[in-house]
Amino acid sequence: RQKTTAMATTAAQLLALEASKVAMEAKMATLEETVTGLTEALAEETGAREGLSGDADMGWIVICGALVFFMQIGFGMLEAGAISRKNVQNILFKNFLDASGAAICFWLLGYGFAYGDTVGGFIGNSNFGIRDIYNGNGGEGASDGWEGWFFQWAFTGAAATIVAGSVAERCKIEAYFVYSMFISTFIYPVVVHWVWGSGYLSAWGAVPDEDGNARPIFNYNDSSNGVIDFAGSGVVHMVGGVSGMMGAIALGPRKGRFDSVTGTTNAMPAHNQALCALGTGILWFGWYGFNCGSTLAIAGAGNLAAKVAANTTISAAAAVITGTFVSKFTEGHWDLSLAMNSILAGLVGITAPCSVVDPWHAFLIGISSAIVYIGAHYLLLKVKIDDPLDAAAVHGATGAWGLLCVGIFCTDANVQYAAYPNVNDACGRGEQFGVQVVGMLAICTWTAATAGIVFFGIKYTMGLRVSDEAEAVGMDISEHGGDGFADVDEIKARAAAMPQRALAPAAYDSYSAPQQPPQAQPNQQQPNMNYPQGAPQYAPVYPPGQPMYGYGGR
Repeated sequence: RQKTTAMATTAAQLLALEASKVAMEAKMATLEETVTGLTEALAEETGAREGLSGDADMGWIVICGALVFFMQIGFGMLEAGAISRKNVQNILFKNFLDASGAAICFWLLGYGFAYGDTVGGFIGNSNFGIRDIYNGNGGEGASDGWEGWFFQWAFTGAAATIVAGSVAERCKIEAYFVYSMFISTFIYPVVVHWVWGSGYLSAWGAVPDEDGNARPIFNYNDSSNGVIDFAGSGVVHMVGGVSGMMGAIALGPRKGRFDSVTGTTNAMPAHNQALCALGTGILWFGWYGFNCGSTLAIAGAGNLAAKVAANTTISAAAAVITGTFVSKFTEGHWDLSLAMNSILAGLVGITAPCSVVDPWHAFLIGISSAIVYIGAHYLLLKVKIDDPLDAAAVHGATGAWGLLCVGIFCTDANVQYAAYPNVNDACGRGEQFGVQVVGMLAICTWTAATAGIVFFGIKYTMGLRVSDEAEAVGMDISEHGGDGFADVDEIKARAAAMPQRALAPAAYDSYSAPQQPPQAQPNQQQPNMNYPQGAPQYAPVYPPGQPMYGYGGR
């Protein structure tokens, strides 16, 4: 009986253990389901966050690209105010042509030359017509690439429109259109490929070795960085400025700019400083899209973008203060034009190094950029190169200086903070400065050669410059059939005079002068020209002692 009782107890215990085991297995199954659910939820949340991060990056690039495009309006206002009133429509027309032509040219060919698969580190040869960008190209939640093309197009338009200021007031609009297509299709994209694509100067994708690893100059390994041009002092501004200089050389100076006997420079001041100030302010505002947007992301790069904004602001402020006081010394008065261009010089100079320098470096870069600009301004006048907007000095000379400033002021810690791919001491041991010099010389040589071929090729084929008569009467009248500022009587007078004077001077001579020619007011000069019979007798008024720069004045 005792054995039977013991066996019964043991059986009961075994049954209890079995029940406990079943209960434990059930709990384990429930726990596994819970863990699985949490894991799946975490994966979904992570994917959602990654998708949100990707969307934020794409939105950031689109917004910054729109700011860069808004700079076209700034260029337009600055150029419209800086030239004579009789050419305002013409310069604005060219600005719209730049942006529109750049869109088509960069879409069809330029983007492929810039970012396509490299051919020897010189030029890209794929993705023409952005055919490699399509719906779903990047996969679920990832970028298809549309925003990249949009952002880079805005930069292309900026590079092209810089040239308009250098060739203003005397370049045929059809000739300018041809050049604008060349810079957007070939000249600028090749430089982009060198520095920002897979070209031989690139910090990101210099001609890779057989294992696919980038090989930046000089050492072709991770001990070198390649050329650092964060937002385009060289790639964008230097290309535009040097191209503009070549255009100005090919065209020659405006009539009356340099005295043919004494060689002195005649003042041709801006006709509307309010427009110039508006344009400069818009450009400064848009520059934050230009520089900060070059992070190409906001998720994880917000601090870098903010640092870039701070350095950009400090450089521009230091430059305008410097330019203001230097202008007082060189001109004898507080010169607003030099001050405003000094702002742009400070912005151009900081564009390349903005991510790899400290604020006190930005301060010094702003001061030095203003000095470089003003020196280049007077040098161009000395050698009789007429650049109405000082584009070659502001964008060309200061763009070159900005590239050099990277090598002078960069620190290795800042380069790494800016997420450049290689960790090294290239800045500390001076190699980076040598790399920047090589990059600057390469961009300058390429741009001067190609732009020179294009401008002089146009000059000796289809013609580059308008006729003397068209230049005198103004390109608004001679090429656009109207005047942007004149009153009704002035418009009628110019319209009556233009066909004979600007387009057919021989026929104009057959017209008889009015019986009572208009009389000049006391101490004011009277234009030496006859009006067709019956045309309103409009007499432009010039300040005493000031030279006449053409029919209608400035």
